Order: sequence, then C-alpha cells, then structure tokens
Amino acid sequence: MYDLTPNLDVTVDPGTNLLIRGPPLTGKRALALDILADGTTQGNGAIVVTTKDNADRVLADYEKRVAYEARPVAVVDCVTRQQGVSDVRDDERIKYASSPVDMTGIGIKLSEFLQAFYQDRGIEQNRIMVNSLSTLLMYSDLQTVFRFLHVFTGRIQSVDALGLFCIDSSAHDDQTLNTLTQLFDGIITTSEDAEPTARFGSS
Repeated sequence: MYDLTPNLDVTVDPGTNLLIRGPPLTGKRALALDILADGTTQGNGAIVVTTKDNADRVLADYEKRVAYEARPVAVVDCVTRQQGVSDVRDDERIKYASSPVDMTGIGIKLSEFLQAFYQDRGIEQNRIMVNSLSTLLMYSDLQTVFRFLHVFTGRIQSVDALGLFCIDSSAHDDQTLNTLTQLFDGIITTSEDAEPTARFGSS
C-alpha cells in the first residue's frame, strides 16, 4: 500500500494511477513532489518525468523536501535537449528524452529506471510523477497521448508502483479531460481556495 498522508488522508493499492487536475498555480506539481518525497523518506524509489522544468530545477526543488543524494531518486528530462543543449549524457540520476513529442523515448527512459530500481535493486515500491500532461497535449493529438498513457499507466501497474499525473484542467475541453480520466484509478483535484480532494472509481 502507498500512504499519501500527510498530503492527503488516503492510502492506495500498489499499481494505482492518479490524475492530479486543477487550474494553474493551485499546487499540482508541489503536491506530487511532496508525495514522492514522502515516499523517499520511507525508502521508496522516485522517478520524475518532467516536460516543463529541466532536471536540475526538479532536483533542486526535491532537495528542499528531502536529502536524496544516496537514495533512489531519478528524473526523465524532456526539456534540456529540446532547448538545444545537446552535450548532456544519461547517468544513474538523469536520463534525457529529445522532447515532449518523443513519447517512445520517454517510455524507454522510464522503463530503464524502473528496471534499475525494481528489478536490479529490489526496490518494491516506486512512485512516479509526470508533469505535465498538458505539455504533451500541446505537441501531440489526444489519440497519441491516450495511447502513450495507456502503455505508461500499464507499466506502472505491472510493477506495483504509484503513478501521479498532473494536468492543467483549464487548458483542455471536457472531452479531452473525460477521455484521459478513463485511464486513471482516481482523481486528485486542486483549487485556489480549498485543500486538495481525492475521488476514486465511481464514487
């Protein structure tokens, strides 16, 4: 089980995928990072797939939450190479996809980290966040993103991990949001004037 307290009064089964949705500046990314960092203190693996910030910024923000240096914390960076920085190389902490359009590459890099943590190092609980689905939808059509997420969430389920996927709810129409919501076991909603709420299944 994955205990999401103190961020949310929720415990979820291994293999759960959650959509974190809300308007801009309502703390979706911070909430997801908090949940990952809380797992890091418990010995869980943490993998951040970032389509908005480069890996250095992600790790700097993570360091503010928990000392990660000797722990299984990794980033799939989809930003740096897209910005024209070509001389970066993958290492044990950071792997680089060419851009948010390169969904095949993103999936491969995630699988490499999952294999390193789950199979090679025997870490049975891993938390994965993707920030943000809205960026993927800027570069690709809904059908392409849906197919990618279908595989991605299935991979998380197959290794009993926890998946957290952020999306800007105000940037997409209802059809897009409803289509993507089908892929998730629950929804965490953030808002400007209230604490985040969690809803699961048909409840």
